[in-house]
Parts: sequence; C-alpha cells; structure tokens
Amino acid sequence: MEALTCKKCRRTSSLPSSAQRIRCYGCKTVYSLSTTTTTTTDAVRYKGSTTDERSLDLSKNKTEAKLCRSLRRKLPFTNPAPQQSPSLPGAISLDNEAHRGRRALICGVSYKNQKHELKGSAQDVKKMSSLLLDHYHFPAESVLILAEQEPYLPPTRRHIEAGFEWLMRGVQRGDSLVFYFSGHGKRQREVVRGDEIDGFDETICPVDFEENGMIVDNYINRAIVRPLVPGVTLHAIIDSCHSGTILDLPHVYDIKGKWEDNSPPSGAYKGTKGGKAICFSACEDYQLAADTTVFSKSEKEMTGAMTITFIQAIKKSGDRKEKISYQGIMNYMHESIKQAGKSGGFFAGIHRIFHRRILQDPLLSSSEDFDTSTEFML
Repeated sequence: MEALTCKKCRRTSSLPSSAQRIRCYGCKTVYSLSTTTTTTTDAVRYKGSTTDERSLDLSKNKTEAKLCRSLRRKLPFTNPAPQQSPSLPGAISLDNEAHRGRRALICGVSYKNQKHELKGSAQDVKKMSSLLLDHYHFPAESVLILAEQEPYLPPTRRHIEAGFEWLMRGVQRGDSLVFYFSGHGKRQREVVRGDEIDGFDETICPVDFEENGMIVDNYINRAIVRPLVPGVTLHAIIDSCHSGTILDLPHVYDIKGKWEDNSPPSGAYKGTKGGKAICFSACEDYQLAADTTVFSKSEKEMTGAMTITFIQAIKKSGDRKEKISYQGIMNYMHESIKQAGKSGGFFAGIHRIFHRRILQDPLLSSSEDFDTSTEFML
C-alpha cells in the first residue's frame, strides 16, 4: 500500500495497488484508476482531464505495473518530498552563546519505553515553551529545550547538567532566568549529615537515571542558585514528586501565609551571591505529584497537574487584563487541584508517581523573604 498526496489539498491518503477508484480524504476529489489491455508494449497512456475524475489506461503486465506506480507519483498524486527537521524554538546547541537578558532551560522527561513512562511530560514542554515564547515573549534563541523528541537533545544527566551551565553562563545584572522540569522526582537519605531538616535529599530523574544516577538538590543549588549575582532573578518551576525543596532554598512559604526557615541544621549556606531564586514546586517533599486529564477540555490530553494549573492561573488573569501575584498563582493552583481531587477526576490518569495514592500541595520557596502579593513577572 502506497501513501500518496493529493495535488489539490496536499492531504496524504492510502492508495492500494489494486484500487480502481479513490477519494481524497481531504478535498473529496475522486480519482478513477482503470486497467485495460493494450496492444502496445510497455505503454502507459494517461488521459488528462480538467474535471475531478481522471483515468489511467494501463496494461496488466508487470512492466506496466511498475510504470503505473511511477506515474502515480506524478499524476494526480505525488509522494511527499522529504522534509528536514524544522527549526523549532529551543532547538539550539548547548554551545550556543547564552542570550543576554532573559533565557530559559526547559526539561521534559517521558522515560519512553521504560517501566515508569510518563504521558504528560511532552505536553508540559509544549505548554511551558508556549507560555514563555508567546505570553512572555522570550526570544526563541534564548529557550533551550531538552526532550525526547526531535530536534531536541535528550534530557540525559549529562545534558541537564550542561544545560545548567548554559543557563548560568555570563549572568549579569538584569538577567531573568527560568528553569523548568517535568518528570519523575525521588528522595534519598541525605549525603551530607545535617544538610536537610527531614534527613532526606530530594532529586530529579533524568531519562538515564537508572544507569547514570539522579541529580541531587545539593548539586542543583550549587549549579543554579549559588552563582546568582545581584540584580539576577531565577524562577524554577518543578513538576515532579518530592519537589518541595528541590533547590534547597532557605525559605519556604507555607499555605498559612508565613515564611518558614528551611536552612540546613548544619549551618551550610544555601543562598545566592546577591541574586534572587524563587521556586514553584508541585508538592511537599514527602508528597507525590500527578499526571492527569481532568484539566484538559477534551479530557484526553495528559498533563502535569501542577504545570497546567500554573499556566492557567497566568493566562486567565491575562485574559481578564489583570495582574497576578505569586500568592495569586499559589492560591489558584491549590484551589484547582483541591477541587479536581474532590471530583475524582484527578486520579483518572496515569500518575506521576510510583504508587497510587496522591496528596499534592504546591509549594513556594525562595532564597529570601519577599512580599508574595508582588506581581509575578518573568
């Protein structure tokens, strides 16, 4: 069976070699393919017409059949020409010079063909990149995407760590940085004693984490928090399990509206060089996050619950031509996820977890206390 493309509407249709008539699924144009015995050797005659119906007079021998297949590629269908991978936003090299002003590292890990494959991460990447490019007008060359589809680099441990370096390269006053991660997160006993209040390090899982290990919060803090100089702001949006303090930031904003001290008992410094780091996390350190279809209009599109509610909070305020604050985003996410949980739909999809039970409360953390009624800007 050949897949051929209509010249009128460019719709690709299946064309069995034995077909006598075929209707284009796109523009509904009907084409007639008739075979007749001819006295000429290896002859194929095409009777052209300006109407929607056209016919081919073909001999039945194998030679003519080959010529027929060749003719079909030209009239009235053509095989689609090979296309090069489009130059999509984010399809940039880790060696590219980091864009001054605003830039973002977006990582989406689906773990394709692995035991804990996620269905929502690919959509999360599309939605988050669209938010940055279309809503906040980030330059396309300033958004680096790591994902498991062409033309992007895969989100391996090596590439994510190199992405951190790219993000922080040459940071200067006035820069606005974004780090987004959608994938699995885990926790493990702290490597450095006294480094965590609860005794556990939080981690994110690259696509190759089973072979090359996870990326621990201590490393993330050193890589993208500590280098922040005065006048530079980093926003991290982390949609994974156990992500509450994934950046090891020393201040956590609780649901009651108070900043709590999250500094290590050991007294180790986890702040910046004068810049500011703010992190939106999908859940508390001890909680699990989820993929769900409940926030999809068609209820078929799987997304991370935290990602989709974060984006909805911003876009809905934009539709109303209103400003939204950090507190406003947190309130919207909390309420949306709470209502979805009550409806039961929250548990309908594939969970971003290794278990079944979910309890998810988005968390806000920062390198310093600030007024959460401040307008959220990137």
